[in-house]
Amino acid sequence: MTTDRVVRLTGVARIHGKGAGAVHALRDVSLEVAPGELVAVMGPSGSGKSTLLNVAGGLDRPTAGDVTVEGADLGALSARELARLRRRHVGYVFQDLNLIPSLTAAENVMLPRELDGVRARQARQEAVEVLGEVGVAEVSDRFPDEISGGQRQRVAIARALVGERRLLLADEPTGALDSATGEDILALLRARCDAGAAVLLVTHEPRLAAWADRVVFLRDGVIADSTAAVTA
Repeated sequence: MTTDRVVRLTGVARIHGKGAGAVHALRDVSLEVAPGELVAVMGPSGSGKSTLLNVAGGLDRPTAGDVTVEGADLGALSARELARLRRRHVGYVFQDLNLIPSLTAAENVMLPRELDGVRARQARQEAVEVLGEVGVAEVSDRFPDEISGGQRQRVAIARALVGERRLLLADEPTGALDSATGEDILALLRARCDAGAAVLLVTHEPRLAAWADRVVFLRDGVIADSTAAVTA
């Protein structure tokens, strides 16, 4: 099921812990991202940026409020249904990458496709193609500890891009990359967005946020401001 909004958060709160030690990571957050829209999320450390991505992609459940992806209410899905939706529709670039050390670069990228029932030969072909798109096809058969930090980051980005994901969630996706390569990656995310995907990007760099259609500023778990990005 598709809608005019790939992801929609309505009145979302996320509280970690209980009682006096409770941390309000998100407070009454409402946000929509349409197909073809790239939204950058900025804010100080601890403002709730990563929690926002986790809730938007179904990795974390909100304490209150509703989240829909492609028209599906995540709160109404079973664990199996939620996992299937994430495999098919959501691509993540985690801040700590989350690559599996015992798998090669290509095998890491193949994994979500194979879990979704794609045959190994086709999954590998797709993986190698997208590794080429992000500029690291030559490391396809190397393990994560055999490649540089920047190459590992690009492998993680390739894993998020493989398949027909309509929602891309990227948490500081250029952190280990030099400026030129970071710009290349943002151009690639922008191209996927222009092809119809919705992209939610956490970044602390204004020059990268300038690639976005809209910039959302979080502070203390609240959307403090939202503005159209201004390009140079």
